[in-house]
Amino acid sequence: MGHLGAFLFLLGALGALADICEIPEVDSHLVEKLGQHLLPSMDALSLEYLNPSIYVGLRLSSLQAETKENLYLHRLKLYHQQCLLESASSDDNSDCQTKPSRGHLALYLLALRANCEFVGGHKGARLVSQLKWFLEEEKRAIGHDHKGHPQTSYYQYSLSILALCVHQKRLHDSVVGKLLYAVEHDQHLQQGHLAVDTMAMAGLALTCLENSNLNPDQRQRITRAIRTARKKVLKAQTPEGHFGNVYSTPLALQLLMTSPMSRVELGTACLKARAALLASLQDGAFQNVLMISQLLPVLNNKTYVDLISPDCLAPRVTMRPATKPLSQTQVPEIISITLKVPSILPLYKQSISVFAGSSLEDVLKTAQELGEFTYRTRATLSGPYVISVMGKEAGDREFWQLLQAPDTPLLQGIADYRPKDGETIELRLIRW
Repeated sequence: MGHLGAFLFLLGALGALADICEIPEVDSHLVEKLGQHLLPSMDALSLEYLNPSIYVGLRLSSLQAETKENLYLHRLKLYHQQCLLESASSDDNSDCQTKPSRGHLALYLLALRANCEFVGGHKGARLVSQLKWFLEEEKRAIGHDHKGHPQTSYYQYSLSILALCVHQKRLHDSVVGKLLYAVEHDQHLQQGHLAVDTMAMAGLALTCLENSNLNPDQRQRITRAIRTARKKVLKAQTPEGHFGNVYSTPLALQLLMTSPMSRVELGTACLKARAALLASLQDGAFQNVLMISQLLPVLNNKTYVDLISPDCLAPRVTMRPATKPLSQTQVPEIISITLKVPSILPLYKQSISVFAGSSLEDVLKTAQELGEFTYRTRATLSGPYVISVMGKEAGDREFWQLLQAPDTPLLQGIADYRPKDGETIELRLIRW
């Protein structure tokens, strides 16, 4: 075989390996039903509840929402111009009482690239500067000896690098170096409770840097770190086939799809993950809009790295609004949920009665209405996040963990999880 023939054979072999982690064609009705979950969120009246991840997920999927999609991008642009670029002294009637987080800004930049736009002009330069300044602040928090931690998380750090990368904005080697060190030294990414998500996002950010060659002096180190991230994601596979859990599997597959690996490294990992993910999809496990927006690209064999050069002319199927089944008059069933908080004294334990099908958020609201129990949440892109229980705030490196007693962590948030009759739900303050 000549040199050209050998080269073409190698390319073909690598392409075949890359296909291992791709998802086979999924039933179109099942995919559309998944996408329809996003449509109500696109009608949010408050600008503060706009979620750029929804737009990114749709643009990288096989689905489209036509005029609703265009209007959503327009509202995203309006929100970020008003809430990030105008002075903080806006009047009380402003639509943006709360400025978006840096993660929100990073996703917004991804949304622009999903529409084949590069951030530009004076306003665009200010957005880029804000994200770069955020990374510099996080770099200082981590420290020159790497003994500190980001004020937010390495997930947000990675997402911000990815967002700037797809816009071809170069970052200083020292900023990239902090992420490289975190991937190389596992404990820096594993201290959080979203370790697989974080490792996958770090790998996606570094893959973008490798493909764009924005930091050529660190290229070899970046390549090694990507390989390390992939191996750690593979190592986190559960016996059922998920990487970490069902909800971290889409991001993990995005990472594994970005470039080929050897069959020895992959083994049957991606085949098992594909089967587990499709089974979860059939069972209706995906209800949260953020999780759905990360899954839709995978079902279309796309990843966030494709935003380096997105195909905005690729055909997509227009979604139809979901049809509601005819309601039947039924007497609602009452169920009993035990709510327990062992992290405060005296220990709180109370039986709460709610309608069957109620969310955990409904349970918490009912408990608060009954008295004695109190809680507070913060709005996030994945839904309400518990930050305080019985007046006890989660401090630095702490979070309120939701568990099905005695020790099974819930994989869904309070708005998505629906307890069954007789369950005991525990809220436990965890330090990491």
